[in-house]
Amino acid sequence: MTAPASNPLLSDRDVDFQLYEVLDTESLCKLPAFADHSRETFTLFLDSTRRFARDVLFPTYRLMDAEPPVFRDGRVHVHPLMRKLYPQLVELGLLSATRPAEVGGQQLPLTVYSLASAYLMAGNLSAYGFVGLTTGAAHLIEAFGSPWLKDTFMSRMYQGEWTGTMALTEPQAGSSLADVRTRATPAADGTYLITGSKIFISGGDQDFTENVVHLTLARIEGSPPGTRGLSLFAVPARRPEGGRLVDNDVRVAGAIHKIGWKGIPSIALNYGEGGDCRGWILGEPGRGLSQMFQMMNEARIMVGLNGVATASVAYHEALAYARNRPQGRPSWEKDATRPQHPIIEHADVRRMLLRQKAIVEGGLSLLATASWQADVAEHGKTEEERKRAGLLLDLLVPLAKTFPAEKGFEANTLAVQVHGGYGYSTEYLPEAWLRDQKLNSIHEGTTGIQGLDLLGRKAMAAGGAAMQAFAEEVEATVERARRAGVDPAWGDALSKAMQQVAELTMDLGAAGMAGEVERMLRHSAHYMELFSILAVAWRWLAQAAAAQEGIARGGGDRGFYEGKLAAAQYWLHTELPRVSTLVSLCRSGEDSYTRMQPEWF
Repeated sequence: MTAPASNPLLSDRDVDFQLYEVLDTESLCKLPAFADHSRETFTLFLDSTRRFARDVLFPTYRLMDAEPPVFRDGRVHVHPLMRKLYPQLVELGLLSATRPAEVGGQQLPLTVYSLASAYLMAGNLSAYGFVGLTTGAAHLIEAFGSPWLKDTFMSRMYQGEWTGTMALTEPQAGSSLADVRTRATPAADGTYLITGSKIFISGGDQDFTENVVHLTLARIEGSPPGTRGLSLFAVPARRPEGGRLVDNDVRVAGAIHKIGWKGIPSIALNYGEGGDCRGWILGEPGRGLSQMFQMMNEARIMVGLNGVATASVAYHEALAYARNRPQGRPSWEKDATRPQHPIIEHADVRRMLLRQKAIVEGGLSLLATASWQADVAEHGKTEEERKRAGLLLDLLVPLAKTFPAEKGFEANTLAVQVHGGYGYSTEYLPEAWLRDQKLNSIHEGTTGIQGLDLLGRKAMAAGGAAMQAFAEEVEATVERARRAGVDPAWGDALSKAMQQVAELTMDLGAAGMAGEVERMLRHSAHYMELFSILAVAWRWLAQAAAAQEGIARGGGDRGFYEGKLAAAQYWLHTELPRVSTLVSLCRSGEDSYTRMQPEWF
């Protein structure tokens, strides 16, 4: 059985609400970079992606999940549908939508693009994955590449002729990039001879475009150990030579068999087995990791959006099922001859649906806000405005990547549960989305790594300036909610939680400064959890304020706004109180799992 065609993937009304009522996205058009845009151009782009996601991408999802790429004769062969889908994705203008006009882009705000792309991810995340990776790789060449690289590589990637990847991970290193061993030896012609192996390279080979460009971290001979010795290279599968493309000694060593994201291959690559793999350096030697962080941060936002999108499509599937599946009767109704009720009338089913709604729409609001800060960080009118937005963006990225992945998996589990016995059958789609979702907590830095980054770097950034800016944003939202007539107790609870987290952060930072780094970071995973709860509570209070403002304006959206207020109440009453418990745990220094010795297990 396939999903009903009526699945909207995301709620159009909610997306518009996030863009124009919670945030004032139209105000971005006052910035010079977006001066040619308006709400009308935003709507045109959103509508085109919505239609394509629903009418074209979504019907292909089950087919591509059922028939993953095949590694045969040294090449990866993806599902034949990609030969039709990719040109259509290119035609939508996705590859360079946020990039400036001089490189063929539409100069669209990331805030709009992010929410538009979420429809595509919900429709078929693997098909969109080729687009997201190519855009990120081309943007790296745009930012750091030579004019020749831009003309030869970037332009073809933005035009959809070639695809791109990020090639960081190695078998012996995993996430520890300091242990990257891939080597780059200067050649007489200004290129570098690349030798080494990479693994888990998403989209690393395919048969629907003529070339793949791998943005690769490697170590130039003689460079220092650790991350300071890494440089960034563009390494194509086929290199331009004499007006044609020739083999560049990049070999696919094998394909990874995955539980989810089955439509896009994850592969192992070997560079330079024949001694003739050429790479072109981007930017300065030894700056590779700092340059790659541009793509990594973009990818983390993309993974967060994938988390929201995957939870959203499953939530809407569960909602439709609950409305149409008759089963049982209320406990007080004893007459078994009465018709059965739709399961949405059972309180526990509504609990599960409301939790999904709170996670999906809270997560979407968090991603929209992070994207907004990215727009201002790059295009704000003043240096001070750009700097402040950059601090907020850096703080939000680990949260925006992790919350939708971790809580999104919970939401997907609930979607399976709502379907009951049908939920774990392959005839229904929720089990497939559950498999997809799990990978989001691993992609682009595991949850544990994100927690270390959040507590060890981002929360302490600029002497606490990032945390101070975040606290100011929270208090501005509390004040907006009070003016709108939201229950003052909700804002008071958020302010109290904000104060608790700020004090905990200072205490842990002081421990780190005193040399107790292990104690500081011991509960970084719990710190990530409590900060995520706080950040999403902030976004739900903002949504409550916008909903209350909408009710005050009148009109026909009362039910939509009441639903927002119920979801905000749910998060602020059931999740926000957990912050206090987690703060106490982080402060206590409880050491059970750090004290536990490997041989004790």
